[in-house]
This record gives sequence, structure tokens and C-alpha cells, in this order.
Amino acid sequence: MSLSPSRRGSFTALLGPSGCGKSTLLRIIAGLEVATEGKVMIGDEDVTRRSPDKRDLSMVFQSYALFPHLDVAENIIFGLRTRREPKAQRTEKLLSVAELMGLQHLLDRKPAELSGGQQQRVALARAVIAERSICLMDEPLSNLDAKLRHEMRLELRALQQKLGFTMVYVTHDQAEAITMADQVVLLKDGKVEQVDAPRALYETPRTTFAARFIGTPPMSLFDAGAFGERGAMLEQLAGTGCSGRIATRSHPAVRGWLGRCHHCLRRVFGSRHHARL
Repeated sequence: MSLSPSRRGSFTALLGPSGCGKSTLLRIIAGLEVATEGKVMIGDEDVTRRSPDKRDLSMVFQSYALFPHLDVAENIIFGLRTRREPKAQRTEKLLSVAELMGLQHLLDRKPAELSGGQQQRVALARAVIAERSICLMDEPLSNLDAKLRHEMRLELRALQQKLGFTMVYVTHDQAEAITMADQVVLLKDGKVEQVDAPRALYETPRTTFAARFIGTPPMSLFDAGAFGERGAMLEQLAGTGCSGRIATRSHPAVRGWLGRCHHCLRRVFGSRHHARL
């Protein structure tokens, strides 16, 4: 996978069902797992064999990984302390990030005294204060309730755009990927199915898996051959955008046809029959 200069400052979501390799890919980018083949490129640099601390990135884990014996302030500046930054500089950065994340009044509390959303903000603050050019996130909102998760999506996206860092975000929730990301990498069984902008992934899926996985309700597929001569006519129209298989979002109003299938159906079946499909 390459995080090229043209994608710097973008939000990329790794999306797919459980077990498809999203977290493994993220850990390979982070240097926590060793790639058995291929390269990890950050910009023009090959970092495949670099240790995690030499990759100029930060990471937010699904469990938040906060130290229970440290207060919020110490959790946030932990990385700065291990890098032995001067105390005055640590304090200045802490106050700035705490204000940005709305944590000013919580700095002396322990993680056990915080809500799930507050703990998530602390984990984000620890990643932000490191001032890395890339931030990796492994399903950071999965432990939150639905309402708070929606609010944090908006906050997280706004924060990423404000600070301008590159984000690679793992999720199995397509709503998160579609609403937050600039581009989505759809994975299945350890392989990339499609890489596209959210709208393009929704409207023009390139594989049947992508068509069925993206969208609520999912896209339904039927074989043009089931319609005999009319199906053959549809296959002849493949050069205009149809693939020989007709796809539509499963809805009585028949909206969202893949490619030019909408026009092909109208030409083959007529408007009256087409409207009833």
C-alpha cells in the first residue's frame, strides 16, 4: 500500500467484513506486523523494514490503551515524556491539545472516572499531541453507543480536516466509511476489491461483492440470461456500460442502476415493464 504525496492530508477508510484483513493491513503500515511480500511506501520512502518509531505516525487502538494509574494529563503527554521533550514544551502542547479536544476540566482525572466518549478523546489527544503526519485508527468508535458514535464521527472528521494530517481508518461500518472518508479501500479475504471515492463505490461497484456489501438495502443482482431473447439484447448492449448482469438498489422506485443499465432496460423492456422490475 502506498500513501503517496498526492494523498497527503486525506482520509482513507479500510472497509470490509470481519476477518478480511483490515486490522492486519493497518498493523503492517504501523510496523507492528511484518509484510510477507510487497512494500509499505509512505510518500516516496520505503519503510517496510523500519521500526514503528521511525515511521512518523501515531496510532489509536480500539481499546484506547490508556494507562489506568495515570491521570488524563499524564496519559496525553506520555509519548512526549518518553522522548524527553522539555517540561515547558510538554505543558504548552498539553494545554493546546486539551482545549482542542475539550478536555481542560478532566486533566486530573483517571481513565476509570471517564465516560467512553471522554476516554476516546484522551486517546485521540495522545495521538494528536505527537504531531505525526499520519494517524492510524483501528475501529476507535466501536465501543461507543450509536448516538455518541455519530457525534464522534463528525468531531473526528472535523479534527482531521483542521489539523491536515493523513488518516487511515479501519472500520466494518460502511456508514462510517462512506460519510467520513475521501477514499475507501474495500477488502475481502485479504484482497482489495475496489479503491474509490465513497460516491463512486456506492453508485458504480466494480464487483458483485462490492455491489452486495455497499448500500442499505444492498444491491440485488439478476442474470440477464433469465430473460431469453431480451436478455441476449441486454448482453449486446454491454459496450454501452452494461456488463451482462443487471444491478439495482432493491427499491420499488428502481433508482441507482449500475452504469447505463437503466437506459438499457428501458430500451429492451419498454418503460411500462421496466417500471415494474
